[in-house]
Amino acid sequence: MKIGIFGGSFDPIHSGHAIIAQHIIGSGVVDRLWLMVSPVNPLKADKERHVTDADRLRMVEMVARPMEGVETSAFEFTLPRPSYTIDTLNALQAKFPDDEFYLVIGGDNWELFGNWRNSEEILANYHVLVYPRLGYEVNIPDELKSRVTLVDAPIIELSSTQIRQRLATGQSVRYYVPDQVLHYIEDRNLYKVNS
Repeated sequence: MKIGIFGGSFDPIHSGHAIIAQHIIGSGVVDRLWLMVSPVNPLKADKERHVTDADRLRMVEMVARPMEGVETSAFEFTLPRPSYTIDTLNALQAKFPDDEFYLVIGGDNWELFGNWRNSEEILANYHVLVYPRLGYEVNIPDELKSRVTLVDAPIIELSSTQIRQRLATGQSVRYYVPDQVLHYIEDRNLYKVNS
């Protein structure tokens, strides 16, 4: 089975993530798409805005559940930290040897991909699906075109950082996040300053 791995902190998951996920699973390039929630880097600035791992997983589940072929994965929470992408992919391949894994990243990450730990190993052993991001031109060298594919997905300019900032200042994020996620955030008063 071809399984796409769309990883992120999803802090919180937003409508852009949902649209990209729907586009990728709908394109048929993979059979399943796993939204893989990553542990938040403890060294990241702006720590006070972080919600619990359970909250982030729950919000991702709300988005994944109604989407055919899309699942939530907490696999990275089981790995030693920090877990680099190559570690995650190798651990997945060891656990699911009959499956073929496709890494899903944005054009912004593709531009920096050469700086990733063991990027050559990722390209040698896994497929990479790149979705476009505004302001980033995706160039795939000819020798990588059998392993790297540009997905013709819509360009969605939303970020979790932007959403957290809006929530922290009391601004509405309606339509920025799916309705269920919005209700969950509001019910639990998440991402408020000093909450």
